[in-house]
Amino acid sequence: MALAAAVGVLTLFTSYGLAAYQLVQDELNAREALDQPPASSEPAPRDISSREADPEPLTVEEVFPEDEIIINPAEPPYQVLATQVEEDCTIAAADALGELLTEHGCNQVVRATMRSPDENYLITGGIFNLATEAGAEEAYDTVGSMIDDESGRFTGMVAGEGTEAIVLSETRVGWDYRGHYLIYVVIARADGEPFADRDDSHAQLILWDIIEVHLRENVLDGRALAPAEAPEPTTTPTAATD
Repeated sequence: MALAAAVGVLTLFTSYGLAAYQLVQDELNAREALDQPPASSEPAPRDISSREADPEPLTVEEVFPEDEIIINPAEPPYQVLATQVEEDCTIAAADALGELLTEHGCNQVVRATMRSPDENYLITGGIFNLATEAGAEEAYDTVGSMIDDESGRFTGMVAGEGTEAIVLSETRVGWDYRGHYLIYVVIARADGEPFADRDDSHAQLILWDIIEVHLRENVLDGRALAPAEAPEPTTTPTAATD
């Protein structure tokens, strides 16, 4: 009987020990789960091929969120002097070009006038919001001939005293498109003088920086990504105690 009692006690303590271990392990697992960082929300592609698929309008805060545009952290930034959002696209595209953009459903332009890092150039650049990618592509293909025959043009925007050259002087222009958006840049020398070289290397660099790096890559490539929905939180069952 003594032996049987001893075995019974041993069995009881063994069972109790296993139960206690399981409770402790559940608690540790719960704490570990709480300490884990949430699963990252990987960006998912968002359709920007039309305004129907991408109805949210552009804003100044999205296109020109700061008063500086940093392309290379090791170099001085572009200074943003003035910004504007306008529903009438002909304010930034004159004559036949303005008419063409209107025909393709342009309902807003967001633009800014900037000064180059070396302060030798004034730049007006921005994004037109067209109805479809097909319309943006057609405008992209047509701009060059309109500028060549002087039937249409992009316009600069004065940003206070000392920036009149952007609308009064010789300019260089560039453009591109992404989805249903047409991107453009107008450049003038800050001193109002003509460009010394038709293929001014500084102007070419500015076109690349503002059109391709900032407006296309930073702004529109960013718009073409939508954060994935965060995963549903999981709840860890809590052990009941008497």
